[in-house]
Amino acid sequence: MSRLVRGELLKTTTTRSCYAFAIGGIAFAVLNSVIVAAASGDLDDVAEKQEAFAGLPVLLMLWGLVGVAGEYRHRTAAPSALAAGRDRGAVLLARIGAYAVTGLLIGGAAVAASVAVAVPLLGDDSGPDLTAGQITAVAVGNLAAFVLSAIMGAAIGAMVRIPVLGVVVLLIVNFAVLPLIAGVAESAANLTPFGAADVLARSTHHTTLSTGAAAVVLAAWAVALVLVAVLGERRRDLA
Repeated sequence: MSRLVRGELLKTTTTRSCYAFAIGGIAFAVLNSVIVAAASGDLDDVAEKQEAFAGLPVLLMLWGLVGVAGEYRHRTAAPSALAAGRDRGAVLLARIGAYAVTGLLIGGAAVAASVAVAVPLLGDDSGPDLTAGQITAVAVGNLAAFVLSAIMGAAIGAMVRIPVLGVVVLLIVNFAVLPLIAGVAESAANLTPFGAADVLARSTHHTTLSTGAAAVVLAAWAVALVLVAVLGERRRDLA
C-alpha cells in the first residue's frame, strides 16, 4: 500500500492544479487575516480574534474532487489500476491517501501564512491577547479541517467522476443551500460536512457545535464517504 500511496502522491504533486490550489489556499488565508485583523475594527473577544487564522476548507474539498474526478475524465484511472495490479478499492484508497497528504501540505502552508500575517496585526488590537495555546489550537483545527476536506473531496470525485458537475454542485450546496439551512436550523447546518469544517477551522464563532464535536462529525462524514466510494469503485467500470 505504501508503494501505491507514493506513486499516487508523485502523480498528484506534479500537476499544475496542485500548485494552483496551494496558491489559492495561501492567498485566501492571508486575505482573511488582513480583513479580520486589520479591517474589522476592534475585536472584543478571543473567538473573534481566532477567526483571523481561519482557512477555507471547501477549497481543499474542491481540490480532492477535481483531482480524483479528473482521473476518470482523462481516463488515467484504469491504467493506474492495471499497472498497480491491485484491487481497485485499494488503488482508490491509496489515491485518497495521497490527497490527504497534499491536503496536509497545502493546509500547512496556508496556516503558516495566516499565523505570519495575523499575529503581528492582532498585536495592536484591543481586547484579550491570544495565547500560544489558543493559536496552536486554531492551527491544529484548520489542519484537521483541510485534511478531512481533501479526503471527502477525493471520495466525492470518485463517485461523481465528472469534475465540472461535481464542482458546480459542491459550490451551490456550500454557498447557497447551506446558508438556507442555517437560517432555519443552525444546529442542522453545523452537522453537514461544510458546517462542521467551518466550525473546526474557526471561520465562524456563531455555532451550536464545539470544535471537538465538529472534528468528530467531520471525521464521520469522511469515513462514510470513503467507504461508499470504495464500494462503488469495486462495482463500477473504470473506463
